[in-house]
Amino acid sequence: MSVLTPEQVRIHPGGATRDDALQEATDILVAAGAVTPAYVDAMRQREETVSTFMGNGLAIPHGTNDAKDAILASALSVVRYDGGVDWAGDPATFVIGIAGVGDEHLEILSRIAILFSEEDDVARLTAAQTPEELYALLSEVNEG
Repeated sequence: MSVLTPEQVRIHPGGATRDDALQEATDILVAAGAVTPAYVDAMRQREETVSTFMGNGLAIPHGTNDAKDAILASALSVVRYDGGVDWAGDPATFVIGIAGVGDEHLEILSRIAILFSEEDDVARLTAAQTPEELYALLSEVNEG
């Protein structure tokens, strides 16, 4: 099963607050059947302890370990905010919500980290004009 489908990828011309970005990430994961709506609370708790901002304009919000019962399946949500998100003082453009069953999120995290470690790849992701184009570039995160 793929953790990412075209319906789980969005591009917004404007920005958002971190809280709104967490809610949208959760809404996408709920629509995908991956989490219950309560997952957003676990994401917020995680941010209070440690920021999920990774550098290179990327934040990867995910729930605390206590949230395992809110996770129904492994999935990703990908939202690009061209206006940016103030992520506790860091500028995030990409907010990739992660839900992982068991330890699956660790493998997903490492694939995303590798993709965003290359500036050329980040530039291509930032230049994508449509969610479909962005999805195609991200589809390598699906393989593995």
